[in-house]
Amino acid sequence: MADTLSLRALNRATLARQLLLARADIGAVAAVERVGGLQAQEPRPPFLGLWARVEGFRPDDLLAAVRGHEVVRATSMRGTLHLMSSADYLAFRSPLQPVLDAGLRVLGARAKGLDLDEVLPVARELLKERPRTFDEVRALLQERFPDVNDRALGFAVRMCLPLVMVPTDDRWGFPRTSEFALAETWLGAPVADDRTPDALVLRYLAAFGPASAADVQAWAGLPAPGEILDRLRPRLRIFKSEGGRELFDLPDAPRPGEDALAPARFVPEFDNLVLAHADRTRVIADEHRPGLTTKNLRVRATFLWDGFARGTWEIERKRKTATLRLRPFAKLPPRAVSDLTLKATSLLGWAEPDASDLVVETVAR
Repeated sequence: MADTLSLRALNRATLARQLLLARADIGAVAAVERVGGLQAQEPRPPFLGLWARVEGFRPDDLLAAVRGHEVVRATSMRGTLHLMSSADYLAFRSPLQPVLDAGLRVLGARAKGLDLDEVLPVARELLKERPRTFDEVRALLQERFPDVNDRALGFAVRMCLPLVMVPTDDRWGFPRTSEFALAETWLGAPVADDRTPDALVLRYLAAFGPASAADVQAWAGLPAPGEILDRLRPRLRIFKSEGGRELFDLPDAPRPGEDALAPARFVPEFDNLVLAHADRTRVIADEHRPGLTTKNLRVRATFLWDGFARGTWEIERKRKTATLRLRPFAKLPPRAVSDLTLKATSLLGWAEPDASDLVVETVAR
């Protein structure tokens, strides 16, 4: 009979995998791999995410890895931008292709006349000449395919060609409008042909387990995750949640006890900690989930107290004053306010090193 894991046990296991129980003394590339990639819809959040997870992390550590072709920013899980190690990207891009193909359905009527067999070879040649922004790619493809919607052309290329964003000297590594390069050109190696998703699912369990089939699908969007897990079952350990869901995990993965200390932590916008499970109660209560996402689908930055999300936060910069605002979901105990304020001041000084005044505010809802 499978052992039952409590909600707190799942919380502590997930935090341990995500390097949020204790910062790890490892390099940026290893950290990006350990946490299963960092969602990177915007350039800055992955840096804040690694600050929370890696002992002594400096922005230059990640910038050097990105500019040195060891880490890439590219479309991957759920069709969203992630930072991944180059090795992981080359290995996992093909297993994710069915997910990206399925994403083309959002085009609806705009896909009229779109023939991937015609468009993708042309786009590949354009990007083989040199890296280009998607404004350039769309305009050039529109000249060749004038009867096809330009947005559909660009989206199809983004989903169906392995591409990476080209870093620059910008503070967080990438400008607002980045150029894209063919992954095989940028990395000097081809994307693996094997579409078998087993290794990808094992990497997910290492970073986010124990987890259910629905959790795997929420993270990667893979079709039929239950079939994949059944195939892997002999290599896995099986648990049950308090609600009776079957949970899969790697046999030797860390699963700290419920009483493991969970320090105050700040995770950035779009962090996979709050996105990588179908059942997210191991991190955030269901009643607080609606407050995480804005109307324009931004995922707010979150702070943790005793391992669980207790509110959101943001940084505002005005001249030489940097302010970090805590927005708790409910009133916090005095110790929580004290610990969070101390951690927030440290984060603020790291994120805004040239600010002369650092202010931490708690804003009641």
